[in-house]
Formats: sequence, structure tokens, C-alpha cells
Amino acid sequence: MTPHLSRFLAAERRHERSRLLVACVSAACVTAASVLLLGISGWFLTAAALAGLAGPLVANGFNYFTPAALIRMFAILRTAGRYAERVVGHEAALRALSRIRPALFAAILAGPAERALRLTMGDASSRMVQDVDALEARFVRIPVPWGTTAAFLAGMAMILPAGLAPAFATAVTLGATLGLGCILARTSEAAGREVQIANGLLKERYAGLVAASAELRAYGLEDWAAQDIARTGERLLTAQARVTAWGGWFALLQGTATGLAAMLALALAPAHHLPLAAMAALGAAMVIDGAGAVLRGLEAQGGWHEAAERLDTLLAPPPVTAAADPIGADPAIDLGLGGAPFAPGTVVGLTGPSGIGKTSLLERLMGLRSALGSGMALDGVPLEAIDPASLRAAFAYAPQDAALLAGTVRANLLLACPDGETDEDSLWSALEDAALATRVRAMPQGLDTWLGENGARLSGGERRRLGLARAYLRPAPWLLLDEPTAALDPAVEALVIGRLAARLARTGQGALIVSHRPAPLRLCSPVLRLAGAGQESFASSTGPLSDLHRVTVA
Repeated sequence: MTPHLSRFLAAERRHERSRLLVACVSAACVTAASVLLLGISGWFLTAAALAGLAGPLVANGFNYFTPAALIRMFAILRTAGRYAERVVGHEAALRALSRIRPALFAAILAGPAERALRLTMGDASSRMVQDVDALEARFVRIPVPWGTTAAFLAGMAMILPAGLAPAFATAVTLGATLGLGCILARTSEAAGREVQIANGLLKERYAGLVAASAELRAYGLEDWAAQDIARTGERLLTAQARVTAWGGWFALLQGTATGLAAMLALALAPAHHLPLAAMAALGAAMVIDGAGAVLRGLEAQGGWHEAAERLDTLLAPPPVTAAADPIGADPAIDLGLGGAPFAPGTVVGLTGPSGIGKTSLLERLMGLRSALGSGMALDGVPLEAIDPASLRAAFAYAPQDAALLAGTVRANLLLACPDGETDEDSLWSALEDAALATRVRAMPQGLDTWLGENGARLSGGERRRLGLARAYLRPAPWLLLDEPTAALDPAVEALVIGRLAARLARTGQGALIVSHRPAPLRLCSPVLRLAGAGQESFASSTGPLSDLHRVTVA
């Protein structure tokens, strides 16, 4: 069961109900016209042949015009209906998908931070692409039951003139075919699921190795990487081969059932009326053929179920939290380390051994990790009781490895101001404070210079300073800076620190600065040194930091 996805799809079906209704009616017209076209054609050809054999008198009296006109009409109706079904049905599916992908992305961002952090680039890509494509196929198949029902009714109209026996035999054959199709679907579901899983693993592995391409070349591991991709791809090929084999069983089932239905209808029809027997046989064959779309849906059921479950985990809503008391515009911060909370405007330094939990502490403040039981609070309200939007509005964050978009300098800076109300002077001011304005002015298009994938045209220190400038643009009472001067030479570091000090004095912002280097910590009072007996245990800890000790460094 996929409750979250089911609700989402139900809402999309309601939103696209007018187009889906047109697609369903068109599908019904297509299958009914196909059945009637073939049935009447069989009757017409058989009756015309018998009339010709009966002699000129009977042949001249035979009515060629009515059945010919019906055949032409059903042929036109089938073509027009197929066109309408494909165009309108796919338009409804594509419109729904245009809302599904943004909704999935928004759900990832709004959900628990741990869930988003667990998603690798390849995993996120496979869910947003291949899993949603499976969703599209499912959405496009919504008209299928209408078409199958119309094929059955039209087939019965062709078969019943030949008697109840052939009609009953056709209905039993159809029921048995669908029943066996359901059994095959259950048996082959694991193979369909494996294709989705293996496809996702291949994309995930490929994205990871491409991201490490420079290191792979440096260590001469290109052949190893290629072999690793080949092994992962072999798993996908094996799964696809299994699905293809099961597809052969579905095709055999449909072909056998089609032939059986036609033979039974022909055998049970009145032998003395060959035109009706031909019409019944072809009508019975087309009834089974009309169920082919249902069988193809059953064949793809395993992949759909796996895709639906993978997407459903992303659509699960985040837990609803609300602060018992609202936090102020300039909240005081309690880091849960003992002592009084830090008043707005305080510049606090955090240092200590690697892996002790300094970055984790900042991530808890930002709601990127669970703060449950940590003792951390804003204005006396525990972090876990504050909704993420209110929590993050209090902070501007420059992480150690700030991600940059494949875009321009301007686009990367404006991530801090999604409302777009920041003027160009503010952008340049932030760049000046980050000691990056001169470099950007020297670029060919200035703020509109393309930076490449993750800022590939910038050095490591320039990428760090661009992330710092982006944090400066966010109007928040507290700055969270994680190793802001790492990868900077002493001269540039001194420039960045001097301008940061001037900015803090000008804006009155508070700051929490994590650093191993002494220069940034000279801005801070107090400086907290985090230390604990089990240092390595804090590297992956998501629990409280109560075992850490606070030491003020002079």
C-alpha cells in the first residue's frame, strides 16, 4: 500500500478529470470500433462469398452498401478515437507529472532532514526520473478498463446473434485469461521490482563514480571503475532478461486465449449460418485482444509497485511541530552545553578536535539533524518544538562545503533571497564583505558569469567565499559559519576576517563560528572548546551533546 502516493494520484485524477473522461470515452470508442469493424468485416466477407457462389441473381440482390458503410465508419471512428485517446490521455498524464516532480522535490525538502541527507545524487535522480516515468505509464493506463469493458460489450453484440453458447464460452475464456494474468503478475512481481532496484543502483553508482572521476584518474583506477559499472549493469541486464522472459509468458497467454476463444465461438456457432459463425469467431478473438492492455498492465505491475513504494517514502509528510511559545525576532541561543543562553549579537567561537560534533551542533540549530533531547533552545523553546521554517529563519548558514548551482554568480547569490527583492548593490556589498568582489568584476560577464557544475570555474577558496557572501545576504539575526577561512591563504584570511568584524559591528548580528584556525576565533567572546572522553563516538552521533564540556578559551 502506498497511502501518500495514492492520495496524491487521486487528487491529480480529480484535477485532470475532464481530460481523463475524454481519454476514457475515446479508449472505449477505439476498442468497440475495433471489435465491430473486424466482426462486421468477417460477416461481410463470408456473406459476400456465399452470395457470389449462389449465382448472379443472389449476388445482384446482395446489399453491399450498408456493411461497407459501417466498416468505413468504424475504421474512421477507431482512427479518430485512437488519436484523441493518445493526445488527451498523454496530455493529462504530462500535466499531472509536471506537478508531481515539483511536489516530490518539495516533499524531500520539507521532510525530515535525515531522510534528505540519506539520498545520494544517483538515488534522487532515479526516483525523480525512472520512478516517475513508471508513474506516468500507470497514469496513462487509467482509460484501460473502459476500453476492455467496451471491447467485451461490443464483442457480445457480435457473438450473441450466433447463440448463447459461444457468448458464454467467450466470457469464461476472458475470465480465465484475466485470472491467469493475475497469477502471472504475482509470480513475476519480484522480477519487475528487481529492474527498478537495479536501475536505481546503476544510476547511483554511476553518479558516484563520475563525481570521483578526478581521483579515479589520479590513482589509475579507470579500469576498476569501468568493471564496477559493468558488474552493476550486469545485475540490471539479468533482471531485464527475467522480465522479458515473463513477458513471453504473458504474450503466450494472450495468444493462446485469443485462438481458443475464436475456435470455441466458431465451434459453438450454428454450422448452417457461416456469416454469423465468422462474425462470432472474430468478435470472440477481439474480446480477448481488448483485454491485452490489462495484461500488459499486469506484466508491469512489479516495477510499478516498487516505484510507488520508493516514491511514497518521499511523500510522507513531516511531523507537525509547533512552538508552545513563539520565538522572538532576535532569539537567544542555548546550545545545551550548560551555562546561560547567548544573547542576540554575541559572537561565539566553537573549536575542538575533529569529529567531536561542532558541525553537528550547527546542523541541529538549522534543523538538519534531530535535536530531540539535546537541550538546545531558542528563547527558551526547545528546538524540536519549533517548526523548521521558523527555526531556519533565525539563521544564515555557510557550511564547510557550500553547494553551488550550475549557474551564474548572481543565481548562486540569490539562493539566499528567493523572493528576489535584493538589489544589485546588496549583491556587490556581500561580495565585498567576502573579499570576492574584485574577482567577480574581473570575470567576463561579472555577476552573470557562468560558473559551471558546482562552481568549477572557481578555486576552492573562491567557492568558500561565495558561500560566505550568500550567507551575508540572508536577513537573519544569527550567522552560522563553519570553517569560514579554511583553504584561504593568510593574507586573504586576514582580509575576510577584518571585513567580517566590520560587518558584524555594522549589522549587530550574532554569530557562531566553528574553526580550527586562531584568526576567526579572535573575533569571538566567548570561545567554547568542545572535548569529550569518547571523541570518535561523536562523529556520527545524532543524540544529545550533553557529554561535551565547555571550556572558555582566553
